[in-house]
Amino acid sequence: MDFIHIPVLLGESINGLGIDPDGIYVDGTVGGAGHSSEIAARLSEKGRLICLDRDPDAVKTATERLAKYKNVTVVQSNYSDVRSVLDSLGVDKVNGVLMDLGVSSHQLDEGSRGFSYHQDSYLDMRMSQTGTSAADLVNTLSEQQLAKIIFEYGEEKFSRRIAANIVRAREDAPVQTTSQLADIIRQSVPQKARREKNPCKKTFQALRIAVNSEFEHLTKGLDDAFESLRPGGRLAVITFHSLEDRLVKQKFAGWCKGCICPPDFPQCVCGRKPLGRLITRKPVEADQSELEKNNRSRSAKLRIIERSAECNG
Repeated sequence: MDFIHIPVLLGESINGLGIDPDGIYVDGTVGGAGHSSEIAARLSEKGRLICLDRDPDAVKTATERLAKYKNVTVVQSNYSDVRSVLDSLGVDKVNGVLMDLGVSSHQLDEGSRGFSYHQDSYLDMRMSQTGTSAADLVNTLSEQQLAKIIFEYGEEKFSRRIAANIVRAREDAPVQTTSQLADIIRQSVPQKARREKNPCKKTFQALRIAVNSEFEHLTKGLDDAFESLRPGGRLAVITFHSLEDRLVKQKFAGWCKGCICPPDFPQCVCGRKPLGRLITRKPVEADQSELEKNNRSRSAKLRIIERSAECNG
């Protein structure tokens, strides 16, 4: 299957980066190279684009699709390792970083990857295709651990019931496939909830986040990406659910915060200056024309921050 991924908020994110043709840019989640192709096309011979992805399928596809650009480097690596990748390439500061946090269409549509509850396959969900799988988690974690993951990462109010039924089912036989898990989830929620929307979405999301340690990687990736920006450089992040958007929003707010002295101090003594300024006061969302072309853009939110010119760290 071809690696297909329709880039979400393409124009908004590329324009928001304010591309300098001679600048250095990082695409932390290259995927099918949709965003990267647009960045590369705007760079001069002096410019440079460094593309990262933990998924070997994405790395192979991006390498092929970006081969015509001589100033593009594609590396198989998680965006949380952006600083070490830049160091290995002899790059200190960059002009911009883009992070599209969505699961690619390829990962969802390729049944064997185990991300989707619409197709029956091994319960995998590993973006890097290595390490602990979702099947490993559902068959080894305690009922309490499973409930915690499903509730915290999926915001699923029936998490305890789902976890209990997973543990009960695996006593007879290991839960190894997406259809097995989907059936357990459907049997665990009230009929009304099943009618309103697919009850599997939240649990599958939660397990995917846990399998790939997404929040741990996101926290480190944001910190290192922002730290790698030169003054005036921009970080653009596209999120797809409330938990990761909240994390990004909080990070951006922290970087934009100045004085942290107690409110009863007559004057500032901390001397803290904002490290950045928001380019997007509110998250940018897909317009109607994009929604009609790509339903997966419906939950996308784009936030952009610029590193302060006074910041020389």
